Amino acid sequence: MTADGVKTMKQVLVVDDSSVIRKVAKRILEGLRFEISEAENGRIAIEACMRRMPDAILLDWNMPIMDGFEFMRELRRLPGGTDPKIVFCTTENDVAHIARAMHAGADEYIMKPFDKDIVRSKFEEIGLIRF
Repeated sequence: MTADGVKTMKQVLVVDDSSVIRKVAKRILEGLRFEISEAENGRIAIEACMRRMPDAILLDWNMPIMDGFEFMRELRRLPGGTDPKIVFCTTENDVAHIARAMHAGADEYIMKPFDKDIVRSKFEEIGLIRF
């Protein structure tokens, strides 16, 4: 809520080098009543976070220029950078890979490909959606 009592939408930054994944994620998240911004790599995502820190980040792990791990390390050093919930997306399903991401600061993870039910469930688990 804003000071005048108007309910504001939570903002999610979708970070993925695939325009198709960004488009699918945007459609799903808009359907869940989130405001969406996009970045195609971690460097652009850091710049976006410096302009406006999102409430949550849907983060690809394997990207050129700056991968998800490097992005999280840099994000968490920014003022307010510990606030966003991070849900990382990956095609990797080995436990060590997932554990590394969670240890690095991710709040939850989603396996690709994902759908609306999976995204809703994960966002509920981390407290971004309340029903």
